[in-house]
Amino acid sequence: MPPSESRLKVKRDGSIIEVSFRDRNILDEANIQQIGEELRAIVDSEPKCKLLINFMDVDHLSSAALGALITVHARVRGTQGQLRLSNIDPQIYQVFVITKLNKMFEIHETAEKARASFR
Repeated sequence: MPPSESRLKVKRDGSIIEVSFRDRNILDEANIQQIGEELRAIVDSEPKCKLLINFMDVDHLSSAALGALITVHARVRGTQGQLRLSNIDPQIYQVFVITKLNKMFEIHETAEKARASFR
């Protein structure tokens, strides 16, 4: 798939792979599936990957997007990697709290704090 069609922006900071989203609203099923596939490819390409998913510009997230995140979390753990989430909008964060996903994911206020938390 050509990079111009990617739903993600990926940048590497040393051993940390930081991913952010091109879309403000992650609601469309086809886009969520593509995001899941792109994240899976990143995790699979990097043993013990340190993955930071930055939600800086995301306004809305569907339950299907949360499902994709849970799948990525399991995959990262399966490869002894580490996953951090950052910059989650307060309204979206409430969904993480209601669904108790804030207990599953390590969530940081800023990307800087998330990067500093990797071991």
